[in-house]
Amino acid sequence: MSSPNRGELQQVAPLLALAGNFLRARRPADAIAPLCDAALLEPSNSMIQHDLGLAYLEIGRIADAIVALQRAVAINPQYADAYFRLGIALEKVGNIRGAIAAYDRTTRLLPSLTEAWFRTGALIYTVGHRDEAIGCFRRAAATGSNTSFGRLGHARALVIEDRNQEAEQILRETLVADPRNAMAYDLLGSVLSELGRFDEARACFERTIALAPMLAGSYYDLVRCRPVTSNDKTLLQEMQAALATPGLEAQQRLRVHLAIGKAAEDLGDYGLAMQHFDAADAVRRGSAPFDSAAFSLETDRIIARCTREWIAQASELGSEDATPVLIIGMPRSGTTLVEQIISMHTEVGAGGELNFWNERGPAWHGSVIHGNEKPFVLSEFIAQAAADYLGVLRAIAPTAARVTDKMPFNFLWAGLIHVAFPKATIFHCRRAAVDTALSIHQTFFHPALAFPTGGDELVAYIRSYQRLTEHWRNVLPEGRYIEVNYEELTSAPEPAIRRIIAACGLPWDDACLRPESNPRAVKTPSKWQTRQPIYRTSVARWRRYEPWLGPLRALVDEGLEADVNIPRS
Repeated sequence: MSSPNRGELQQVAPLLALAGNFLRARRPADAIAPLCDAALLEPSNSMIQHDLGLAYLEIGRIADAIVALQRAVAINPQYADAYFRLGIALEKVGNIRGAIAAYDRTTRLLPSLTEAWFRTGALIYTVGHRDEAIGCFRRAAATGSNTSFGRLGHARALVIEDRNQEAEQILRETLVADPRNAMAYDLLGSVLSELGRFDEARACFERTIALAPMLAGSYYDLVRCRPVTSNDKTLLQEMQAALATPGLEAQQRLRVHLAIGKAAEDLGDYGLAMQHFDAADAVRRGSAPFDSAAFSLETDRIIARCTREWIAQASELGSEDATPVLIIGMPRSGTTLVEQIISMHTEVGAGGELNFWNERGPAWHGSVIHGNEKPFVLSEFIAQAAADYLGVLRAIAPTAARVTDKMPFNFLWAGLIHVAFPKATIFHCRRAAVDTALSIHQTFFHPALAFPTGGDELVAYIRSYQRLTEHWRNVLPEGRYIEVNYEELTSAPEPAIRRIIAACGLPWDDACLRPESNPRAVKTPSKWQTRQPIYRTSVARWRRYEPWLGPLRALVDEGLEADVNIPRS
């Protein structure tokens, strides 16, 4: 492409000057026209493409921003600022892996850019890479020790390491230095809610929104600090007004819809609640569609591969270590409650939701063409996976007899996990299908998770899940695959809890009857619920929503069946 001639340069200069004035005056929308004209005259000018992408980004035209920023880095592969802003744009549309790649390129080109390290850490953590996320947050802290993002990075690393009290201290020091730091208030609120200090957490979330209306998604965490009552007179109106905030990002909008739905449910207006839960699901579909047919096919492939004969290899290939306790099931099926119960035992460490098998499982699943697996390759894979997993568990609780892993999606890999650890205990949490689906429909899941939250897609997902867990029920040893029925557990807690502890091979501990007293930080959406004594008010919740269930109605009969079925023990 030829360089611009002198006449073109003379035309470009005033356009760039005009655009620059608009940008400095915080009028990015007005800067777009002169920047577009300049880009036509100088199509190989990476700075023009960057500024155009920045202007689009600031007014919320994210797709256009991505195009311009991709042109900028194609013209100049060393343009760190363009990669950084490309990462922000990709993050906004839910392209998590693309954003991580852009931020990675940024930090390679400009290792001192603290915010890029922080954003990389936040995204890497959402896709389950705990240690890598800690490393990124520490780099943020090291490169910007006296900056807001540096302090936030330090705090985030501490939170991931379950050092919440230290994180709280860092955040409070940050707010002394920068009392208008909305992100620090938001993170402090999350830390306090994980520790069960809900009144303090709620005040932090209120402050977050007051300082930064574009963080209106914090309403989602605010309303989950306690039930909304008639005394919260203006809260519902405030949240509905927040939806009209100009330029509010999709993920923030999604969380506000869920917050309104939760508040409306607390106030008994189930029609309004479902209206907003449906609206939230529509936002998620727009940014993270789910392929139900592909998931069903992969489920069938796992079932076909994990025959009873394949599972029988566990005695030859697997580790004899009985440390792992897996708690699996659909999200919102009681997995957090079961982990809270087990981890009250003095001989148990709590691992939370570990992403280990969600990485090793796909590596195994995609490693061979059916019928061509070589046993010695499998034996090496299993031995390495077992050793690595034990390393993860021992890092969490070095001396514990048992360590829990409550990643719900491990239901995909129960067969593989049993082959690696034939003496591990796998608890499958079951809950009435329609109640499970309704709870999922009301909960925020990060867009990095390939998971539907409503409609026919969620029904299809549950069908595949049921098909797979029925297969595990048939092929895994009865003493190793234990089903925990949520309705039974909440109806008669003590006998169910005694069976759970006995299945772990542990002596009885009365503390397990008081999971609400568990002092550990809870990082799942069930923060408030886990601090309450075991209750039954979530059983048959679907009845309140019966007129508005839509496609989820297909699960009602299964929900009624699950209420009366007693799982094997």
